[in-house]
Amino acid sequence: MPDTGFVNGRFMPLREAMVPVEDRGFQFGDGVYEVIRTYCGVPFQLEAHLARLERSARAIELPLSFTSQEWTRYVVEGIRLGGYAESKVYIQLTRGVAPREHRFPASVHPTTVMTVREMHSVDARLRTQGVGVLTMEDLRWGRCDIKSVNLLANVMARQRAYLAGAFEAVFVRGGEVTEGAVSNVMVVTQGALVTEPEGERILSGVTRDVVLTLARKEGVAVQERPIGLDELRGADEMFLTGTTVEILPVVRVDDAVVGSGTPGDITTLLYDRFQRSLG
Repeated sequence: MPDTGFVNGRFMPLREAMVPVEDRGFQFGDGVYEVIRTYCGVPFQLEAHLARLERSARAIELPLSFTSQEWTRYVVEGIRLGGYAESKVYIQLTRGVAPREHRFPASVHPTTVMTVREMHSVDARLRTQGVGVLTMEDLRWGRCDIKSVNLLANVMARQRAYLAGAFEAVFVRGGEVTEGAVSNVMVVTQGALVTEPEGERILSGVTRDVVLTLARKEGVAVQERPIGLDELRGADEMFLTGTTVEILPVVRVDDAVVGSGTPGDITTLLYDRFQRSLG
């Protein structure tokens, strides 16, 4: 089954989907995006993803070509056309096509792109064994709450982690842990679940919000506050959250072992409750 593309309101095989070289997303990273996955063929938390897409677009003063209701229809149709058991949907909005100039172009129509590919879950062995992460200074721009397509710093950080044999890069700003290159970070300390609060230093993850809700339902104390680097390295448990990783246990930070070196009880509990919540 060929992957599916969508450009400015029209579906096509992905290999035929193209945008001009002067698109501002290509030349400036002037755009925003979302990634949505399905469970049993149904897009997970679609309303929350589309709301975040709209917030990101408004934050960069990017006009919206479609309403959330229209996007819902397009996403569902793209999944149907793809025909996969499980799909990964990528949506990207850019400011459009114009001669290269830093200021916003006048009278230009935004470019709207979507791709639908088969979703491949994280290797099950990583869930049972846990993964390692590499900490590094957070040198990204100051508006990490905007899901911008300009991801060069994240790309370089993830590559550095990969070369070091780690699964993920974890950013540290002013001695405090912010988030991962492609994930949110949570630790368990003395029975409490701790994570960086919402704000401009992190992207407020959709899965992050779901996990915090599940934790509170299970009676786990939740603290949304900064995490010091020493606290991270001395945590009883640690895990990553995100659309593609779901809840992924971390057993090593740099050269330090996290807790017992195996996925912790609260991490395991929350992953179980997360899976049950999917129906």
